[in-house]
Amino acid sequence: MAVSPMITYEQQSDPSPSDTKQLPLRTTSVSSLQDAAIAATQQAQDFAERLNEETRSKYVKDKKLGEGTYAIVYLGHLSRDPSSLVAIKKIKINTEFRDGLSMDAIREVKYLQELSHPNIIALDAVFSSKNQNLNLVLEYLPLGDLEMLIRDTNGIQYGTAEVKAWMGMLGRAVWFCHENFVLHRDIKPNNLLIGADGEVKLADFGLARSFSDPYRPMTCQVITRWYRPPELLMGARFYSGAVDVWSVGMVFAELILRSPFVPGSTDVHQLEMICEGVGTPAETNWPGVTSLPGYVSFDKRSLGARDRNYFVSRFGTAGPIGVDLLMSMLALDPRKRCTARQVLEHKWWSVEPQPTDKQDLPKKGGGMEKMGEDLKRRGGEVDDSRSERVARKLDFGAR
Repeated sequence: MAVSPMITYEQQSDPSPSDTKQLPLRTTSVSSLQDAAIAATQQAQDFAERLNEETRSKYVKDKKLGEGTYAIVYLGHLSRDPSSLVAIKKIKINTEFRDGLSMDAIREVKYLQELSHPNIIALDAVFSSKNQNLNLVLEYLPLGDLEMLIRDTNGIQYGTAEVKAWMGMLGRAVWFCHENFVLHRDIKPNNLLIGADGEVKLADFGLARSFSDPYRPMTCQVITRWYRPPELLMGARFYSGAVDVWSVGMVFAELILRSPFVPGSTDVHQLEMICEGVGTPAETNWPGVTSLPGYVSFDKRSLGARDRNYFVSRFGTAGPIGVDLLMSMLALDPRKRCTARQVLEHKWWSVEPQPTDKQDLPKKGGGMEKMGEDLKRRGGEVDDSRSERVARKLDFGAR
């Protein structure tokens, strides 16, 4: 019969009451337990420090690619192989945050460690430096970002086949995130970095969030304004992967137009531009929209949803089937928007022209410094300052 793991006494025959005081009790003193716990903690700390030092010694920092208030980005390489290049993002300790790290930095590390996909930037290692700054070792992507290619209208020419290649890479990255119950929540062209082989990689997971619990509210203050869907602009706290799909649709539209589709200068102006470019949210095309906490009525410009003829006139270079895909991603009602899986299953991918091979896609010089500029931003930084600069440049007041 098994013995229960309880306190036991040494066997003695019929002890008298006076003898019971002398019975030897098998106990461990509190101080001994504390000493053991301290020793175990110290051993774990020593092991962690050795492991951190081993990781740090694997990499050598070279020249600085960019520096901001949040992080410094270096070009680096493996110490045993100088030809194996990496990007090292040193996140500065900030005393405003507990343990010196913002939640954005923690999210960035968490989700990059969890997500491994050819179209998501790879996190090779994490280590701390002597001053306790956190260093992220990321794959080296020397060709900058997709925004560089879109904006260079004089030097870079591309067509439907190239757009289809870039959109396929982005679609696969977002599908993989959603399959693993992760929302990216800041998809935009300058978060799409380009590798030496032409592969597009989704970066900056500082605003990413797990969404496995449909009853848990989330913040609506995410996604850079030009790529933010109408439900977030109107204060929705419960949402799904549809918010990322809207952003993907906006990137699709921008690739075709070679300029932002709806570049609002404020949140209200962004909604106005969505009304003009996509359609006006109303109960007829989006049941329940008026119950959103930030619902804004645009009755004077009530256009309903834009029809297919309008989208064909603006995005005809994508072809009629490509226009259908774009419209399904930009449905005003998030419940009617296609999913990331449905994007990849759309028949647009099977019609001519076929996507350009990644090694044959347009490339642009100076991408190394642009990567430094992109990575030095605080993870999940919603950059709405660009909208103010472009708003002045486009002079919306003259519309």
